[in-house]
Amino acid sequence: MKSIKQYIVNFLSRAGSHVLAATVIARLLSFFASWIALQLIAPNPLGQVLYAWNIVTFLIPLVGLGLHQSYIRYGALTTSVEEKQQLLQYVVRKGTIVSLLLTIVLILVTSVLTFKIPNVNRYLYILSFVFTPTFLLEIIRIRMRLEHNNKKYARIEIVYNLLLVLSVIILSYFFQSSGYAFSFVIAPLLTVLFFSNIVRTTISERIKPKFIDLEFWKYGIFGGLSNVVTILLFAIDILLIGSILKDPSLVTAYRYISLIPFSLLFLPRVFITTDFVSFTEKIANQNFIREYSKGYVRLFLIISSCILLFSFLFSSQILYAFDASFVQYKDSFRILVFGICGILILRGLYGNLLSSIGKVKINFYITAIAIIINYITNQQLISLYGIKGAAITSAVLMWGTGIASALLFHFEYKKFISTLKQS
Repeated sequence: MKSIKQYIVNFLSRAGSHVLAATVIARLLSFFASWIALQLIAPNPLGQVLYAWNIVTFLIPLVGLGLHQSYIRYGALTTSVEEKQQLLQYVVRKGTIVSLLLTIVLILVTSVLTFKIPNVNRYLYILSFVFTPTFLLEIIRIRMRLEHNNKKYARIEIVYNLLLVLSVIILSYFFQSSGYAFSFVIAPLLTVLFFSNIVRTTISERIKPKFIDLEFWKYGIFGGLSNVVTILLFAIDILLIGSILKDPSLVTAYRYISLIPFSLLFLPRVFITTDFVSFTEKIANQNFIREYSKGYVRLFLIISSCILLFSFLFSSQILYAFDASFVQYKDSFRILVFGICGILILRGLYGNLLSSIGKVKINFYITAIAIIINYITNQQLISLYGIKGAAITSAVLMWGTGIASALLFHFEYKKFISTLKQS
């Protein structure tokens, strides 16, 4: 209990409560924005925008070729204020160029593609302009984290989501579905303009930091790809249920019974968002990493136990709140909750620790292998057990990827420390 208490005290000392509050408020505002759009826009055009947005969300982790991922790790490891400024300037310049190129590529590809759903091309043209402001917004967030200014990070998060709500209300009211699509671009753009002073540097010369090399770029690229395959891993169940069972009602049922389990993933994100810079700065301190890991795992063992107990006792009531017909899938719901605990306890921590020691590509390989296993296994289990088969596959893979992350981190960390001692 002492390690858990100390872990929480340290978390709060880094303004973790502000990050937690901002995350909860952001989720509520995001939900409100979605609800507003549903009230102002007819179902068909709204669905067309959301379909286009789902395509774009797969590409968003690749903005700036993942340079924002490199920025947070290398920025945390850099002690020189001047080099931090040089790094910021380099990342903003190169990342903006790459993000603009990604916009051009999407526009060109969209111009030659034909979708079965009407108007998707038009919305993709609009949404393609989201990449650059999204990249710059991420840089602003990261700079606040690198400066251990989590309070301002929390304010930026709230401002962005407030602007998103306002954009959705105003643009959807006057311009319907096209306005809704533009709101995804306007909200990050306005936020970047509001906090533009954060991405400015005091260095006038374009100096490339000496530690930037091919590994720096590879780290960002693999970080982006890792996020892409993670999104795909969570989406593939619904895609396979639709293609194998060919029953839209089962796709809807799985979407809603998985909504609460997957929404719990914000918990480890809050802690990692607060602490990633701190444990990266101290990654060579074995005692610190050992105690941090111990406190995190013990805390999330308790949190996961409470979540499991509550979910098993009240699964029927939870699902009934969505729709009475979903209660029949309570076993699948419980299985998914159990699976999510594998991410809460293990993957959330050790996946980020792997990134902290520069082994982000291992996260990519773990998730890519999981996708292959998911596809092969679900071909059998969904056919045999329906959506329960998809839940079983997901739960096993969540724990499997978590255990793999933990084992590989401990193996790689020993090599990392050994290399530091030799250098």
